[in-house]
Amino acid sequence: MKIVHLNTYAGNGGAGRACMRLNKALKAKGLDSELAVNFLFRANPEVQNLSKNFFSKFFAALGIILERITAKLFTKNVPIPFSFPVWGKDVSEHPLVKSADIIHLHWINHAFLRPQDIAKLSGLNKPIVWTFHDSNAFTGGCHVRYDCDHFLKECGNCPILNYHGPDDSSHRIWQKKKNAYSKLDITIIAPSRWMAESVKNSSIFASAKVVNIPNTLDTDVFKPTAKLVARAKLGLDPGKFILMSGFMPSRKDLHKGTPYLIEAIDLFIKNHEVSTDSVELLVFGNRDEKNVPEFSIPTTFLGTISDDEKLALCYSAADVFLAPSLEDNLPNTVMESLACGTPLAAFATGGIPDMVKHKHNGYLAEYRSSADLAAGIAWIYTYPDKAELNFNARQTIVNYFSEGTIAGQHIELYKSLLDNHVPA
Repeated sequence: MKIVHLNTYAGNGGAGRACMRLNKALKAKGLDSELAVNFLFRANPEVQNLSKNFFSKFFAALGIILERITAKLFTKNVPIPFSFPVWGKDVSEHPLVKSADIIHLHWINHAFLRPQDIAKLSGLNKPIVWTFHDSNAFTGGCHVRYDCDHFLKECGNCPILNYHGPDDSSHRIWQKKKNAYSKLDITIIAPSRWMAESVKNSSIFASAKVVNIPNTLDTDVFKPTAKLVARAKLGLDPGKFILMSGFMPSRKDLHKGTPYLIEAIDLFIKNHEVSTDSVELLVFGNRDEKNVPEFSIPTTFLGTISDDEKLALCYSAADVFLAPSLEDNLPNTVMESLACGTPLAAFATGGIPDMVKHKHNGYLAEYRSSADLAAGIAWIYTYPDKAELNFNARQTIVNYFSEGTIAGQHIELYKSLLDNHVPA
């Protein structure tokens, strides 16, 4: 059984990391599994590059840039990613794709696979699996939906677009997807129960086969290190209560909930009479210190951490990981933190409740309530048996999200698809 995974990037963003981890887990199970990407930023022996020579890499990069420019020109200045599938690539004749028994799609935006390119893959008469890492596949262009329910019927009158109406760009993109995907015999993997429910309710994939299989990670890399040891290695104060959070774009950011994080920390300090000298916040992500908001407590900005072992050390050093995201499928950071034995305070949204069990391995706060998020921080701060919380966090991932478990679920799905597949 040979599997080819298709993703736009390798290791970049949540989807890039998720598909690399799955590919590695499947290989460990003895499967012939290959990951192929449209654009590779740096050489990686574990990844096949579909844009190898100068010209193909140039046109791939040009398509990515043009798609981003188009989105900037035609959408409002709001932090909601939107994709216009104008540029792309037909990979149906690529030897790697043609030799595979199963084609497994992941995140294919940024000028990689357009709806018509995916439709061409169906002509190969191979089972197609598609993991939805966000909502774009069943919307008229947006990746994050928030409260918009247009995808339930048909997109149009899009509030994100500068020029919106019944037959705006979102409606035309939605129509193009509906026409292309309605002919596909495709199995959709939803990493979270929230995503599975969204897909089943969507107008485009209402009749598609949807299975809920989470993402995974290497629990031998993301594992607990004694807090004092981790802090000593990172040069952190051994006596402080350390909070940690990920990607902080700006105070105005909506998707990752930065304003709620700022307010929750302020309320935690004020309502629980906590000295700012006794706490510290760690922030990692792809912004430097000049591009992140100001916090009311001492803050250490870690920048981008590409080394998973160092990232695991940071999680281990923290007492609590804060995830104020307003919409997230199955965020890697939540899984990584729990695997390192660090409990969460997070909003009960998206796929986060699939991993965080309220007052067992963390605290699920009321959606968009900074006060309740602050209460969650306080609950962990005052919890009498922190070793118990740390243990519960780790065991949740080991029991339900480990590489062997998730790879096994994918292999079962692949086998069932091949057993029921009718050759041309």
